[in-house]
Amino acid sequence: MMILVIGKNGQLGKSIKKVLANSVQHNKYIFVGRESLDLSKKSSINDYFKNNSFDLIINCAAYTKVDKAEAEFLSANQINNLAVAQLSVIAKKQNSKLIHISTDYVFDGKNNKKYRENDQVNPINVYGKTKLAGEQAIIKEMLTNAIIIRTSWLYSEFGNNFVITMLRLGQERREINVINDQIGTPTYAIDLANVILNIVNSSHFFNKNHSTKIYHYSNKGYCSWFDFAKEIFKLANINDKVQLNSITTEEYLVVAERPKNSVINNKKIENDYNIDAFNWKDSLKKCLSAYELANSIKGNE
Repeated sequence: MMILVIGKNGQLGKSIKKVLANSVQHNKYIFVGRESLDLSKKSSINDYFKNNSFDLIINCAAYTKVDKAEAEFLSANQINNLAVAQLSVIAKKQNSKLIHISTDYVFDGKNNKKYRENDQVNPINVYGKTKLAGEQAIIKEMLTNAIIIRTSWLYSEFGNNFVITMLRLGQERREINVINDQIGTPTYAIDLANVILNIVNSSHFFNKNHSTKIYHYSNKGYCSWFDFAKEIFKLANINDKVQLNSITTEEYLVVAERPKNSVINNKKIENDYNIDAFNWKDSLKKCLSAYELANSIKGNE
C-alpha cells in the first residue's frame, strides 16, 4: 500500500518515521512537509493530489499554538478545519482511507470523569473549536473509511513541547512556576505512532467501507502540569538545581482558556485494536533516554 504521512517535521510525523526505521514494514510510506504540501494553502493541497494518490492518508499536521490561535483564527481554521475538510473530500474521491489526529481540547474540562468518545464536546478556545470543526468535516464527508484519534498532552524527544521546554528552563532558571489545577495525561508521541501503525497493519481497519469512528488514545494515568514537571526534573536529576512552584491557572496569565480536566478514556481503541497503553511515567523515562542519546550523538559529531 501507498501511505502518505502529512506533517513530517512535527513530533508525531518524526515519531512515525523513527518507529518505521526500527521495524519491518510491507507498505511504502511517503512523508511530506509544508514545502510539498502546505495545508495553509488550498491551492497547494489541490496541486499535490493532482498527480499523487494513496491508499491511506495520515494527517499529523495541525496549527497547535493554542494562545496565538486566539488572534489568528483564520490561520488556525484553515489548517485545522478547512484543509481537513479538503483532505476528506480528496480521500473519498480517491477511495483512500484517512487517519486524522485530533485533541482532548474539544472538551471543556468540566467533567469529573475520564472523557469518552461520545461525551458532549464543548471547546473553550479557538484551537479546540477549529479542531472540532475539522472532526465534524470528516464525519460529514466520510461516513466510512476514516478514523479520528483524539490524544492529549503530546510530547517527544523532537521539537518544542512541554518536556523539552522544562529541560531547557531547568538549565536557564533557578525557579519555575507550573500550573497545578489542570489535569490530563502526558502522551509520548512514539507510543501514539506505534498505535497508528498497529491500526495501519490491522486487517480490521482495511476491511472495505467500515464506519468512520472516533477514538481516544493517551498513556495511562493522569497528573497536573506541576506533577509532570516534577517527574521530568526527578528523572533528569535536576531537582536540586531548580525550585518548582505550584500555582493555579488564575495565577498564570495566558490568552486562551484551557480545560481543567482533559483526561480521556482509551477503552474503545484498546478493545478494537488490542492495544495496551503504557503508564505515562514509564513512557517519560523512555523519552528522556532517547533525548539524552540524541544529544550525546550530536555532541560527538
